[in-house]
Amino acid sequence: MIEVTQSAAALAGAVLALLVVVATWALYAGLRARGEARDQLDRATRLEALVAGSPAQAMIVRADGRLELSRRLADWLGLAHLPRDLSELTVGDSGLPAEQAEALAREVAAAQKAARPFHLTVTAQGSDRALVVVGMRAPDAVRAPGGVVLWFLDATESRNEITRLQREASRLRTAFDALTALIEAAPIPMWYRGSDLRLLMVNTAYVRAVEGRDSEDVVERGLELVEGAGLGGPLANAAIARDTREPQTAAMPATIDGARRMLRLHDIPLPTGGVAGYAVDIEELEQARGGMRRFAEAQRAMLDRLSAGVAQFAPDRTLAFCNQPFRRMFAMKPEWLADRPEFDRVLERMRETNRLPDVRDFPAWKAERREWFTSADPVEETWSISGTHLRVVAQPLPEGGLLLIFEDRTQQFELQREHGEMQQVRTATLESLTEAVAVFAKGRLQLWNRKFRTVWGFEEEFLDGHPQIPTLVRDAAPRLVRPGSAEMIGDLIRSAAKDRQQRGGSIAMKDGRHFEVSAVPLPDGNALFTMVDTTDRHRIERALRDRNEALEAADRVKTAFVANMSYELRTPLTSIKGFAEMLHGGYAGALSESGGEYAEAILVSVERLGALIDDVLDLTQNEGAPLERGPVDLELTAHAAAEAIAPLAKAKQLDLAVEVQGSAGVVTGDARRLRQVVEHLLRHAIAGTPEKGRVLLHVDGGEKAARVIVSDDGPGMPPEAVAKAFDRFAQPGTSRSGERALGLGLPLAKRFVEAHGGTIELVSEPGEGTLLIVELPR
Repeated sequence: MIEVTQSAAALAGAVLALLVVVATWALYAGLRARGEARDQLDRATRLEALVAGSPAQAMIVRADGRLELSRRLADWLGLAHLPRDLSELTVGDSGLPAEQAEALAREVAAAQKAARPFHLTVTAQGSDRALVVVGMRAPDAVRAPGGVVLWFLDATESRNEITRLQREASRLRTAFDALTALIEAAPIPMWYRGSDLRLLMVNTAYVRAVEGRDSEDVVERGLELVEGAGLGGPLANAAIARDTREPQTAAMPATIDGARRMLRLHDIPLPTGGVAGYAVDIEELEQARGGMRRFAEAQRAMLDRLSAGVAQFAPDRTLAFCNQPFRRMFAMKPEWLADRPEFDRVLERMRETNRLPDVRDFPAWKAERREWFTSADPVEETWSISGTHLRVVAQPLPEGGLLLIFEDRTQQFELQREHGEMQQVRTATLESLTEAVAVFAKGRLQLWNRKFRTVWGFEEEFLDGHPQIPTLVRDAAPRLVRPGSAEMIGDLIRSAAKDRQQRGGSIAMKDGRHFEVSAVPLPDGNALFTMVDTTDRHRIERALRDRNEALEAADRVKTAFVANMSYELRTPLTSIKGFAEMLHGGYAGALSESGGEYAEAILVSVERLGALIDDVLDLTQNEGAPLERGPVDLELTAHAAAEAIAPLAKAKQLDLAVEVQGSAGVVTGDARRLRQVVEHLLRHAIAGTPEKGRVLLHVDGGEKAARVIVSDDGPGMPPEAVAKAFDRFAQPGTSRSGERALGLGLPLAKRFVEAHGGTIELVSEPGEGTLLIVELPR
C-alpha cells in the first residue's frame, strides 16, 4: 500500500482547488461571451431593420471601385440589378442620367483623394423622385479603407414642399407689394400703430394732411391727424379697438390745408397687437345731411302753402305729416293728429266727419285702399262728397309709406261744363264770321264755317267726310291760278300743327279773287286756317313793301338799342356787384346766415347777368370787328375752358372727359375768343345732357387745320331745332334740357369760328346725343 505524505496530499488538494476555480471562471467567461454575442446579434438585426426602413440609404464605394448597396437603394435608382461599380449606375434608359453619374464619380474620386465631403442632387431616369447624396470618407468602423460612404436621402416631398412654399412666398410678396402700393396711393390718410399705440407707419395722404416732410418725419415726431390725443381723442378710440379686439369708429374734427374738416376715423385691431386705421372726409356728407334736413323743412313749409291737401304716411302706416289744407278739408284737429294715427284710423275719422264717399261695404273699401301702400304704380280716383269733387292721387314712396294728394276739382268740373257751352258759342261765332275759317286736327279737317265752303265751292258731303290735308289740297289746286301753290296751304297747316309756328301767304283764284291765308297754332295742338279776301287791297302792295323796309330798319335800330342798353347796364351792374361783395364781406356789419346766402345769390345772379350782357355785346358788335391775332395753343385753351365749365358738370353729376390727341398744336387767332367758343360748346352739351350723363371734349388736328369736337349722350335734338341752332337772336324756346334758353351760345360760337376762317357743324338726332365739330385753319 502506497503511503501518501501529508505534504503531497496538501499539494494535490491545492492543485485540485485551482483547477476547479479555473474551470468555474472559464464557464463564467463563456456564458458571458455567449450573452454578449446574442446582444450584438440582436443589435445588428435592429440596426439592419432600421437601415432598411430609413428614409436614407447608404452606398459604400470601396477603394477598388466596388459598390455595396441595398436592394431598396437600387430600386430608388431605377436599377433592375445591383451595380458592382459606379459605371453601372447608368444602364440604358434606367439608372442615373449619364451627366449625373459622371458628376457623382468625380465627387467620389475627390472624396477618396482629399477626404472632402460633398452634397449632390440626382434623379433617376423616368422618375420624379429627388435624391440628395451626402458623401464622406468611410470611417474605420465601416472597414472599407480608402472608401467613401454615400448617403442617399429621398427629398421628393421636401422639394415639393419647398416649391410650394416658394410659390406661396412669391404670391404673398406680390400681394404685400400690391397692398403697400395701394395704401400708399390711397387718397385718404391711413396709418398703423404698434401695441403701445405709437405711430409706426403712415401713407402719403397722411403726410400731406399733417404737413410733414415725409413718413419717417411724421412717425418720428408722432404727428397726429386729429388734435387732442388724450381722453376722447384718436388714441382713446385706438385703445378701445386694441383692448376689445373690435373695430371702432368715431367722427372728429381736424384741420387740413387750413380748413376745418369733419373726419370719420376707423380703427381696426390686428392679430399682431397693433391697430390699423384710416380717415374718411365726411364734411360734404354732413353738409348734405344738413341740406336734406333744411330741404325737408322747406318742402313741408311749401306743402302748407298749397291749395291741395297732402298727407304722408310712414312705412309703418302712421301719419307722418299733413298740411293745413288737409286738416281743413277733413276737419282734423291738431291734438288728434299729434298721436300719429294709423291709416285705417284716419279713414274712419274721415267717415265720421262725412268726408268720404258713400260706400256699401266700408271694411272692404278700406282694405282696397290699404293696398295703395304696396302698389307698383300711382293710383288716381275721384271722390264725390256732397257736391264736392276731389281728385285723389295715391303715390307709394320708394322707402315705404304713402303720399296722398287731395285736389278739389269742383271748380274744374264747372269749367268743363262752361267749356261745352263755349264750344257751342264758338261754332255759332265761326258761322257768323266774314272770313273763311277752318280748324285742322291730326292732319284732318275738323271744323269749318259757311264762308270756307262757299269760297272753295266744296260739296257738303266732301267736307262732312273730314278729308285729310293732302286730299283737300288736291281738290283745291284746280281752283287756283297756279295749282302748285296749293301745296303751300298744306305746308302752312302742318307748320302750325307740328312746329307750332304761325305762317302765312297769298293765293290767287282763277275767278280773279285774291286771298291772304295764314295758319295759326291753337293751344290744344290744332291749327286754325284763315282766308281773308284781299282783292281790293292789291293796290297797296307798294305800301306793304315800304312797311317791310321800315320793319328792317326797326330791326337795325333794335340791334343798336340792345347794344347801347347792354353798355348802359354795365354801370349799375358793377355797382350792384360791388355793394353785394361789401355786404357779403361784412363791411356793413356781420350778416345772418340767411343774409349771407342772399348776398351770395345776388353775386351769382350778377355774374350770370354780366355773362349775358357780354354775349349780347358780342352778338351786336359789327361783323367786321377785328380779332387779336397771335399763336394759340389749342390744347391749353381746351383744358382751360374745361376747367371753367367743370363746376357746371359737377352740379349735374356729369362725367366731363377731355381727350387730347397731341396733334392739335398751335393756330393763329384770338385766344380769348377761341376759349369762349369751347366754353359755349361745353355749356350747350351740359345743358342738354341729363344727370349722370357723359360729355366728351376731343381735340386733334392735321397739317392744315385743327379740330375741336364736343359730344354728349343726351336726348338729342329734333331736326327743326338743329336747323335753328345757330340763328342769331332766335325766338326764345325750350332748350334740350327742358329749360327756357335765349340761344346765344351757339350763334356766338359760330360768329367767332367764322371770324377765324373756320367752320362749325352740329349733328344730332333724337335719342342719339349731339355732336358739335369745329375746324380751324392753321
